Amino acid sequence: MLARAAALTALAATAMSVHATNLIKDGGFETPIVPAGGFTKFITGEVFGPWTVVGVPGDVAIVSTTFVQNGIAFKAKAGKQWLDMTGFLSDRATGVAQTVKTVPGQSYVLTFSVGNVVDPTNVFGVESSVDVQIDGVPLTRATYSGGVNNELRWQRFSTSFVATAKRTTIAFINADPLNDNSNGLDAVTLTPAAE
Repeated sequence: MLARAAALTALAATAMSVHATNLIKDGGFETPIVPAGGFTKFITGEVFGPWTVVGVPGDVAIVSTTFVQNGIAFKAKAGKQWLDMTGFLSDRATGVAQTVKTVPGQSYVLTFSVGNVVDPTNVFGVESSVDVQIDGVPLTRATYSGGVNNELRWQRFSTSFVATAKRTTIAFINADPLNDNSNGLDAVTLTPAAE
């Protein structure tokens, strides 16, 4: 009976964390709306919605889920748009950041999807890597080498951290090599960890 009660408590805690409010605004990069089948780039220092382009001088691009290039379909993980960390042939350590309200000492769970195309003989490379930073400090590198050669595929990642201030800046930085022209980011969420 005690084991069953503990299991139900764990299940309820999991359900609460699943339904917790996402502290990240526009984690699907749905604004601004880009032309169907196209993309819109943003350079370092520019702001779009709640996101700021950060890192070395370069750019990122919001891409339509109907975008196709070299016979490859670049579908979003969720929604109608996604973010290409490599931008428009920028391929540098450029990315995006967002500052959110947090509670010092509270644990948070950050989840996101990394998109990859396997394209060994062309411009899109064979794996995609994203560096995650919390308040400018490296937290983790997420690398996805799966996928196929005719479609952008996605892998979900999850990591956690403890907030140290009332505001926390979360950044995602392109970690692909200079000759890799596709590195997807989509479906970003941040929720308080279940107690």
